[in-house]
Amino acid sequence: MKENGNVFIKAPKILKTQLASECYGSIGRQTARLSKALGLDVHAYTLHPRNTPESRRDDSYTPPGLGDPEGEFPSKWFSGGSKEEIHEFLDSGLDILVISVPLTDKTKGLISKPEFEILGKKGTFLINIARGPIVNTDDLIEALNSETIKGAALDVTDPEPLPDQHPLWSAKNVTITPHISAASSFYYTRLLDIFRLNLERLSQGRNDFINKVNRKEGY
Repeated sequence: MKENGNVFIKAPKILKTQLASECYGSIGRQTARLSKALGLDVHAYTLHPRNTPESRRDDSYTPPGLGDPEGEFPSKWFSGGSKEEIHEFLDSGLDILVISVPLTDKTKGLISKPEFEILGKKGTFLINIARGPIVNTDDLIEALNSETIKGAALDVTDPEPLPDQHPLWSAKNVTITPHISAASSFYYTRLLDIFRLNLERLSQGRNDFINKVNRKEGY
């Protein structure tokens, strides 16, 4: 659009935009908080059902004023590990999909051609701040270049680092950053705070540690 010889970009409306967090852990909950502040409607997806207020609470490390400790922000909450359940979530009219799931055998290639076809119904914009192999790179490039999805913002890629001549660099409407989304001036302060809290719990004979690894789940 031009006016008086100047070029203006017509921005999409943000009100009533559907944003979904695939994995509603600490990162997903902070994403939801920021999104709600902008007036976005939030959908959440978790592997296990969260049907009660108690199950939606997050007892992990959350600095005051951040995240969604009570799990109150999502207007819709999806769960399940089957393709059908994941597709139901992806087909819920998403304008933006934020991927923050851990990389496991179950999540590798989680977003591939069939999933892009579902996201293409709305023309979803994809954000991956998790791990590159969760998204099939070849299928992502095809979805971008065919304009099946609106675009992608990637802090992670597969392979990583991305070779200079890789076709993902020249794909349509993609922004790539070098795996730095976790970098902040608070990173080491919070890291040491978690270590302190876990050390206190250990000295008290407790085993409810923060960021405890579940070997069965793989993360």
